[in-house]
Amino acid sequence: MIALRSLQARLAFALSVGLALVWATAAGTAYTVMRHEMDEVFDSAIQETAQRILPLAVMEIIDRDPDDLQRVASVRPHDELLTYVVRDETGTVILASHDADPAIFPAEAPPGFSMTPAHRIYAEPALQGSLTILLAEPWSVRREAAHEAAEALAMPLALLIPFSFGGVWLLVRTGMRPIRRLCGDIEARGTGDLTPLPARSMPSEIEPIAAAVNHLMERLRRTLEAERSFTANSAHELRTPIAGALAQTQRLLAETEDERVTARARQIETTLKTLARLAEKLMQLAKAEGGRLLAETPVDAVPIVRLVCEDLVRAAAPDRRPTWEPPAGPVVTRMDPDALSILVRNLVENALKHGAVGDPVTIRLDPDGRLTVTNGGPVVPPDRLVRLVRPFERGSTTADGTGLGLAIVDAIARGAGTRLVLHSPAPGRTVGFAAEVRLRLA
Repeated sequence: MIALRSLQARLAFALSVGLALVWATAAGTAYTVMRHEMDEVFDSAIQETAQRILPLAVMEIIDRDPDDLQRVASVRPHDELLTYVVRDETGTVILASHDADPAIFPAEAPPGFSMTPAHRIYAEPALQGSLTILLAEPWSVRREAAHEAAEALAMPLALLIPFSFGGVWLLVRTGMRPIRRLCGDIEARGTGDLTPLPARSMPSEIEPIAAAVNHLMERLRRTLEAERSFTANSAHELRTPIAGALAQTQRLLAETEDERVTARARQIETTLKTLARLAEKLMQLAKAEGGRLLAETPVDAVPIVRLVCEDLVRAAAPDRRPTWEPPAGPVVTRMDPDALSILVRNLVENALKHGAVGDPVTIRLDPDGRLTVTNGGPVVPPDRLVRLVRPFERGSTTADGTGLGLAIVDAIARGAGTRLVLHSPAPGRTVGFAAEVRLRLA
């Protein structure tokens, strides 16, 4: 037997089987009672028939030669279900119904009811026992009547049980609606939404589960907020000393004429710039994982993407400037403008840093909200491709970077209810890399 893993299926199956057993038990009990009542009705009919026929038979037998067997003529041809014979005190049959077979009647039949393998016999004496009438009814008559009665009981059951199964399933499904609603509310929660579950009217069995989930999400929210706050505050506090150290280093470069000092200062400057970028990325990651990523009012994504692309075009080298392919009309999205600009900037910066030199970077926004950034370069193996969205995970490259760009994009995409999809090779090409995000449309 297949194990039912669904609680709804288990309840529906158990109730359906239980209901079917109740119906079957009720039908069996009704059949037993009905069979008993039918036997009483048949016996009463035999007894009444004997008592009605007996006076007529006595009048027919008087003043007649007792040695002659007389059969009662039939009004019209028919099969007798109930036959009778009249015997004298010696057991001689002196009167019989037209279809009666004397051989089916036992030689010694006590007054009242008795049975043979094939018939139900009733004997009624008269004239102080000098005459006895015996009636015989075939058992097949009663069996046929019982069979028809059983069919009459079974036919409604055959129709009602399937309908009752469907009714039970609907009732169980309706009763499980609060659980499905609770599951949907829990599934809708994530790192970007840890608000308590709504206090709807729930069955008493489910309220403790909802309360426990709310307590768990509250503890998780406090933990995540502490981590994000630490990351953001640490990154923010690092910006001032890094900026000060960078300024002092650049001043040292401007004042010194010693080549060895200049070379060492250049290394320090490079390291401080890397630290500054890392602090900026950590702040962006903290915002992506904990900030409001959906705007209350829908905005057009086209000018936001265009502004970021134009800014990056101005900062890029002439041979590394990205190409922007805007859609024909507006693309209205629910994403927060700041979060969207951070997402686009990180995608394009990642493509500019790691793309092949001489192969242009293309930014494309389709009317359906699909944002795709494509760059050249060798194919990234599938096992490494799936790890690129992890923080501080980098591919096989010598370019400068923190390993946080795609992690930030992935965090923003997941927080906005969509996802980042990476392709290598790029769609329609044999090499290259493409990052695709479908924006959350209004």
